[in-house]
Amino acid sequence: MSDLLTVQEVAKIFRVDDTTVRRWIKIGALEAVTLPHVNERTSYRVKRSTLEQVLCAGIGYDQSQEKGGNA
Repeated sequence: MSDLLTVQEVAKIFRVDDTTVRRWIKIGALEAVTLPHVNERTSYRVKRSTLEQVLCAGIGYDQSQEKGGNA
């Protein structure tokens, strides 16, 4: 089992779309490693240890961050 998870693997764990995981990465709610570009879409990997910390503490994601609202 790899120490680095793909966006798709993380999405499956959280039961969300991979677009949601990419959004979490972009806004800083989920730390990820950026891989060199192979195609137009940026490739990320999430460390298993980071994912375990997030799962224990909660994603800490507030939708109002994205929509510009106040929490």
